[in-house]
Amino acid sequence: MRDVFQTFFNFVGYFFVLYMVGYASFLFLAVLVGSSELYGAKRRNLLKNELQENHYVPISILVPAHNEEVTIESTVRSLLALDYRLYEIIVVDDGSSDDTSKIVREAFHMKHISRPIQAKVPSQPAEAVYETRSYKVPITLIRKKNGGKADALNMGINAAQYPYFVCMDADSVLQRDSLEKIARPVLEDDHVVAVGGAVRPCNGAVIKDGVVVKYNLPNKILPCMQVLEYDRSFLAARILFDKLNGSILISGAFGLFKKSVVIAAGGYNTKTMGEDMELVVKLHVFCRENNIPYRIRYATDAICWTQAPERLRDLCKQRRRWHIGLFQSMTDHRYILANPKYGLVSFVSYFYFLFYELLSPYIEVFGVITILLAIQLKFLNWPYGVLYTCIYVVYSSILSLTAFFARIHTIDLKLLATDVLKAIGLCALEVSCLRFILAWVRMSSLIGYRKRKLSWGQIERKKIDFQ
Repeated sequence: MRDVFQTFFNFVGYFFVLYMVGYASFLFLAVLVGSSELYGAKRRNLLKNELQENHYVPISILVPAHNEEVTIESTVRSLLALDYRLYEIIVVDDGSSDDTSKIVREAFHMKHISRPIQAKVPSQPAEAVYETRSYKVPITLIRKKNGGKADALNMGINAAQYPYFVCMDADSVLQRDSLEKIARPVLEDDHVVAVGGAVRPCNGAVIKDGVVVKYNLPNKILPCMQVLEYDRSFLAARILFDKLNGSILISGAFGLFKKSVVIAAGGYNTKTMGEDMELVVKLHVFCRENNIPYRIRYATDAICWTQAPERLRDLCKQRRRWHIGLFQSMTDHRYILANPKYGLVSFVSYFYFLFYELLSPYIEVFGVITILLAIQLKFLNWPYGVLYTCIYVVYSSILSLTAFFARIHTIDLKLLATDVLKAIGLCALEVSCLRFILAWVRMSSLIGYRKRKLSWGQIERKKIDFQ
């Protein structure tokens, strides 16, 4: 029996070494490419290598909102501060039970109008439509029965006047130049059908007229660790996938899409919790099935500031939703895996998300259980185990700090010395503690999910510090 356990632990050890080498190699390459891209973009901006300012892509900004009375006014005011000419703002109140609609109507002096909305993609019908043209761009408010975020976005698509639309969250604000930055790939290439923006936590930031005038890492430990996590995530995989035209995820907090292609593909899927990823995968499939030349890009300098959950309970709800959405998207489109028709999307992107995102919490929790079993049976090689753990923590921390400081430097933010020390100190805690807590949350998220697969749960919001 002892020989059997020895063989088992040897096999597990080899598997985890190969698994981590693959993951570490990918992250190293991704962060290297991402950092190089950020510095290249900064050099181009310094050299004024910009498109002419009189070229604009007309954009409809869609803001789905459900019980967002705390943040909705600040979000809309931030959109009015954007340095862009041709756009409109459409707020879709998805059956809120609070004063979301009332706050928007009163804050922006909106009037009830009679406006038919053609259903180009499926959505719940509009109950009331309000509008104002008293500001630099039109603002429309649509009140409808609750149907979920995807349904609200489909309503926004139906009401949109312009050929491109931006989706964003009602608890987020866009940086002043974000529309210009996210539209640039479309002006550079007619084949671009979608562009993802960069999302950063605004906890600790003071934003005035769409510009960050003061930036500090959050005082609380949990959102501070999420700042490091976000930068690692957005700097690493997304920039590398952009180079391969293999992006299969654009954050629902900030993304630009070509409306005609989205409508032809059927719009957002209202039966999934991960409507953002599902739409991007659907666009890959639709364009490849119909032999449509296309590109899905990522704009590193188009920044959206969003609220990171400050309570562990809220963070767990968020990550549970994300993992269920990932599971739904990947199982619905499982035919992509190892399918030559989908090229690098199949053999790189889908493979990565399958083994290092969807299955990773199960693999990580299995590894922890195996270690505990090895300790109990006295099979653990303590020097090797400690060395392996230290290498993992140090390597992951270096990658996180590289991504974080590259992002800070290239968008010209200033950090206090205390923030630098805080980032260095919390990196190890994030990769060695928070990561495994969230791994357990993600692993358990699929237990009984069919009964509550469309239940988002309410997350506490705070008013964004927008001046």
